[in-house]
Amino acid sequence: MAKKEKNSAQSAKTTEDWLPIIDIKGSYIEVKGANALEGNQYVTGVRVEPKNIFILDEIVQRQTINGLTNFYNTLDFEFWLMCCDRPVDINLYKSQLEIMYSEATSQQQRKLITEDIRKADKFIGPEINAVDTEFYILFKAPVKQTELIQKRISNMISGLASAGLNCRQITEEDIRVLLDSIFNDSERVEFGTVMSDV
Repeated sequence: MAKKEKNSAQSAKTTEDWLPIIDIKGSYIEVKGANALEGNQYVTGVRVEPKNIFILDEIVQRQTINGLTNFYNTLDFEFWLMCCDRPVDINLYKSQLEIMYSEATSQQQRKLITEDIRKADKFIGPEINAVDTEFYILFKAPVKQTELIQKRISNMISGLASAGLNCRQITEEDIRVLLDSIFNDSERVEFGTVMSDV
């Protein structure tokens, strides 16, 4: 009976068996191909800095939207547009404001900084989750075609810049934040591998 339980425990599927992720290498996620002929592939892309166009005038709004339309029409490959929320530490921001307050030379500067500190206090507390929304455009390419990948990345960066948006190639930290957002409800996992005596 003990032997049967041990065999069933070893054949039990884990989350890793379900996920196609093989490894994270710098700015790439190496994933299993859909079939044996396809081989392994890289998933990479760019992180786009958020921009609230609705606080800009109508002309700039239209220019940004037209720029994005033109950018999307130039993409001749499959891509995923993803967004995730990254928790923001308001205490760090508040401490920077307090340093600015102590270095301020005029009464007007101190008054403005005091108002910002009061606003920051409203976002601090256990029931408040302050987050920064991040946007990613990801795509998949064969592992061996790194030249194609870099060409796509540079085209995406220049295309988004023409729409008035800043972006950069994703980093390993961005990938981990994105995966934590998808699989762990935006909570960062700090523990290492869990070993068992099965």
